[in-house]
Amino acid sequence: MAIRILIVDDDPDIRDVLKLTLSEENYEILEADNGEDALKIIHNNQPDLILLDYKIPKIDGREVCRRIKKDLLLRHLPIIMVTGKGDINDKVDGIDSGADDYVVKPFEPKELLARIRMILRHTERDLEANPLTRLPGNVSILKELSHRLENKSFFAVCYLDLDKFKSYNDKYGFEHGDEVIRETARLLISSTKEFGNPDDFIGHIGGDDFVILTTLDKTDLLCQKIILNFEKLVPSFYNEKDKKNGFIMAKDRKGKEQKIPLLSISIGVVTNEHRKITHVAQIGEIGAELKSYAKSLERSNYVKDHRKVIR
Repeated sequence: MAIRILIVDDDPDIRDVLKLTLSEENYEILEADNGEDALKIIHNNQPDLILLDYKIPKIDGREVCRRIKKDLLLRHLPIIMVTGKGDINDKVDGIDSGADDYVVKPFEPKELLARIRMILRHTERDLEANPLTRLPGNVSILKELSHRLENKSFFAVCYLDLDKFKSYNDKYGFEHGDEVIRETARLLISSTKEFGNPDDFIGHIGGDDFVILTTLDKTDLLCQKIILNFEKLVPSFYNEKDKKNGFIMAKDRKGKEQKIPLLSISIGVVTNEHRKITHVAQIGEIGAELKSYAKSLERSNYVKDHRKVIR
């Protein structure tokens, strides 16, 4: 899949120069001439990197950068700010807004391409984002867990996965299954934004497995809202017949047809409120145990570390 780069500049001549420069590397190019359109394209098309002019109409480059870096789904998206020659304040403001690098107009094409390659390499190495959801992957998850342990403060780690997802995939196909994963990621992000903390972390372990790192005081409400919102969302994944029946017909591992309930979500919540946790592997072991117990219950549930089940 070609790397997708969004060029945001209100000067069509500059966009043409950038497109010509980037064509040497066979990048897929998206364009916007103002900040408002840029944000729409970013949310709908998820580029791999943004070349962002500082002075653009409607929403300026600095504000576009700030909004991207505040978004849990987009904050790892690399941004190169494009500034005018000698505008040192623009460079400083751009970096302060969260830009990863900057180039000055007029720019040297070879240098720009080298900077783009470098940032893309660093992003891939540091983020290890899941290609389906663009959420941080296992490397970032381990870093975040280690950081929580080093801080020696109270934390809650929510391990989430979908029940009956394999059967759903078998019947509806991987394309629909991928959409379920993407919609689940969106739900987790929106729920965490509304009911969590601004610096909470959401990661995608892989497949239908996710993790949220939050604080003790947010855990109950956050889990309850995720479950409530997921149960509302689930019917939209099915055709009218299956939706009405409340199950699908699918084969079990022995090849026997049976009724499979609609998708649900199980959450195991690991905290250091009632026990001392000293290493990351311990968190994963406890999380797997709690999540397994939650999955043994009917429909969507979450189970906290003190083994009290809340429905």
